[in-house]
Amino acid sequence: MARIAFIGLGNMGLPMARNLLKAGYTVSGFDLVQAVVTQLASEGARAATSARDAAQDADAVISMLPAGRQVEDLYLGEDGLLAALPAGRLVLDCSTIAPATARRVHRAAAAHGVAMLDAPVSGGTAGAASGSLTFMVGGATVTLEKARPILAAMGRNIFHAGFESAGQLAKLCNNLLLAVQMIGTAEAMALGTRCGLDADVLAEIMRQSSGGNWVLERYNPWPGVQANSPASHGYQPGFMAGLMAKDLGLVQETALQAGAATPMGSLALNLYRLLLQQGLGGQDFSAVQKLFIDQQ
Repeated sequence: MARIAFIGLGNMGLPMARNLLKAGYTVSGFDLVQAVVTQLASEGARAATSARDAAQDADAVISMLPAGRQVEDLYLGEDGLLAALPAGRLVLDCSTIAPATARRVHRAAAAHGVAMLDAPVSGGTAGAASGSLTFMVGGATVTLEKARPILAAMGRNIFHAGFESAGQLAKLCNNLLLAVQMIGTAEAMALGTRCGLDADVLAEIMRQSSGGNWVLERYNPWPGVQANSPASHGYQPGFMAGLMAKDLGLVQETALQAGAATPMGSLALNLYRLLLQQGLGGQDFSAVQKLFIDQQ
């Protein structure tokens, strides 16, 4: 069974690494927060003292980091991993970053003879814990087939989006649509309840009608409508609003480079930035509902 270095043991990375352990992989974990490294070590992983230490003798390196700057530092920095990895090693970056950044890391990996995939995920912390994530993969088909058993230990759906950085592009398109769905659902729920409709009744009518969407099915932003939604638990994430704002910013950067019009994405970004200005960036992204509730 392959030896895996896992870099970035945050809300997503830690449960993903746990699922690799459950699948029988040997895992060396590293994070700047020592407590999560210690936690993973107590469950059978090796506690690494640095990213390079984690990657020593690893067959594959998986990174799950907050932003492109950290990804570039990890792989391309002064002590970057790519320079230390032997040719033929496998790198899977599961972070959500700018496609242009992913392409830079891909090119550097190829120059070092390292096989790489950009493989951002969808499914949130619940999907990470249950091993039901969706992977959107960019890179060579032969590399994906090499990585498929590892990805399958952490996720249920593995899509080959295509060329290098295609995984990042697919993820940004997905999160653009998700943000628009969430905002539209929040606005409709606020309007209906303000006019006297019962929230549960309204949600079910829309779910079963032409306005039905993933948010209404699984992630309703109105408190109390769905028992397991973040909205019914004080908007504890989940997927933080701050990360949604970050992703929507990447959407706008990508659209500008492509000469594409994304007016809904621009509005969604502005609303999420407003949410951050109110100090709610650490809450679940469904807390955008508060922008509409507070107007009542």
